[in-house]
Amino acid sequence: MNLKFGKDEIRDIIFIAISSISIILSFVLSIDYLSWVAIILCGIPIFKECIEGLITEFDIKADLLVTIAIIASIIIGETFAAGEIATIMAIGGFLEEYTVRKTQSKIEKLVKLTPQVARRIKNGIGEEINVENVEIGDILKVLPGENIPTDGIIVKGETSINQSTLTGESLPVDKKENDEVFSGTTNLYGSFMMKTTKTSDESSLQKLIRLVETSSPENAKIVKTADKWATMIVVIAFTAAILTYLFTFEITRSVTILVVFCPCALVLATPTAIAAAIGNLTKHGILVKDGASIEELAQVNEMVLDKTGTLTHGTPEVIEVVSDNGDMMKLLASLESQSEHPLAKSIVKHYNSNDLYEVDDFKMYIGKGVIGKVNGFKLITGNRKLLDMENIPVKYAHENREGSIEIYVAKDGEVIGKVFLADTLRSNAKKTIKKLRKLNMKTTLLSGDNEETGKIIANQVNVDNYKFNCLPEDKTEYIRQRQLNQNKIAMIGDGINDAPSLKKANVGIAMGSIGSDVSIEAANIALINDDIEEIPHLIAISRKALNVININIAFSLSLNILAMIMAMFGLLDPIAGALVHNIGSVIVIIYSSTLMNYRISRKEIEKQKKLGMTKHLNKSIT
Repeated sequence: MNLKFGKDEIRDIIFIAISSISIILSFVLSIDYLSWVAIILCGIPIFKECIEGLITEFDIKADLLVTIAIIASIIIGETFAAGEIATIMAIGGFLEEYTVRKTQSKIEKLVKLTPQVARRIKNGIGEEINVENVEIGDILKVLPGENIPTDGIIVKGETSINQSTLTGESLPVDKKENDEVFSGTTNLYGSFMMKTTKTSDESSLQKLIRLVETSSPENAKIVKTADKWATMIVVIAFTAAILTYLFTFEITRSVTILVVFCPCALVLATPTAIAAAIGNLTKHGILVKDGASIEELAQVNEMVLDKTGTLTHGTPEVIEVVSDNGDMMKLLASLESQSEHPLAKSIVKHYNSNDLYEVDDFKMYIGKGVIGKVNGFKLITGNRKLLDMENIPVKYAHENREGSIEIYVAKDGEVIGKVFLADTLRSNAKKTIKKLRKLNMKTTLLSGDNEETGKIIANQVNVDNYKFNCLPEDKTEYIRQRQLNQNKIAMIGDGINDAPSLKKANVGIAMGSIGSDVSIEAANIALINDDIEEIPHLIAISRKALNVININIAFSLSLNILAMIMAMFGLLDPIAGALVHNIGSVIVIIYSSTLMNYRISRKEIEKQKKLGMTKHLNKSIT
């Protein structure tokens, strides 16, 4: 993918390139004043950020010690060391920003922007207007495939509405005159006229969006790992420098300590590991919006999952056919091929053949089924309401499948079979939950479906906990309560109704292909291909990345302490200290790059499982 750089990014690249060249020439040609190019181009932005952080947030970060190290180097005349430090820091900062921006640009492509217009009928004439201009009482016309612009009541026509993104219901809902329809849902077939009952600002969709905007984790303070050590490093560096001067009265040694304690490798510890982890995840179809999400996800101990579109495919599929008539499916598929209803499409897809009979006198009855003449026979397909309307005796009534929709098929007034449809489980859902549990991750299913349907899916995938009939507020409240109990929560979902929960969770994960605009925007991470089997890998590499970061930091701190001791005894000058930093930075980058091809092994899974059991036991004892 080609990434277009903005003016700021182009400027940063040019500054880093010029600074790098000036540092190399300064070292090779022994011309110190060339280092000033790097100090000015890369150092000044660091000074500015450091000062702004201190003034506006009163926060001590790694930038402070970097600034002190650069100034100290200049004071003792070691401009090469100052320029080299500034350049390394600029490279580390750009690397982190570039990685995040590259991922952000991919996520933006997932957001499917839709026209914000409505079709208003006024004095018998249709006109397209902006949704914001819709008023209560307006008559709107909604065509097949369009999103409903605002809440209202159907005044003319019949249709089926896909409400899954708003309510979580996996199957379409039939609507007729005087039935309520909601903004953000999709009209599947048949145009209808509706009378608006709410303006766009007060619609169901906008209420959800406002809930998203006001949602935030209860325990959401994310601090970059390197910055957590910054205060301690600053204190140690200043203390060591002062004590060295008091004992030796050599200002050069004190200033050298400040230089060698500059956290170059420490600052690179996090962005290099995060960049490598994000690169790995991108290859697996996972896009991460920001590096902080990786660090936060590593500490998550509970995965909350939506049902429709996440654990299931989100669309009804034929799960069983009951009939003694060998020609029934061909007759049924021929008749249903004339319909745009999702159930009809699923039946035709299941039949999977172009060998169909001709159909005449096709009629549709909203909420009941369809009737037509197929191959010379009168065929009726639908629910029991349609059979009762046509006075056809029910057969196969004893055949029931829990959590499914049943479609009867009658030929010339006699039932010849029955078809069951349901929102089916993804083939890898059970395997995914099993892997998550091995990673010591608690799994919870929060479904907007009824108890019967929710229990079926929960038992099939064997989650640790489940709740059904959940409204968006119920999901966010569950997450809030868990966070208040010191739990870190990740949420995965796809619909608009999941967006508040995705925002409320410590880490939100959206289904990138079938997910709604709002849910993708609210989430921190997106699955490009909706492959939930990659979730365990996401968890594993996040934990591994945090481990790599911690090892990088431990190594960097050890190197800094060793260099500081050598500087205290006069064994290291600023230039040599800068070279030590270079070596440390290279080692950190090489070690971080191992994450690029990381894949968790079975041995590591068992290790994490045992570690989780030990933690649980210790918690129980205390």
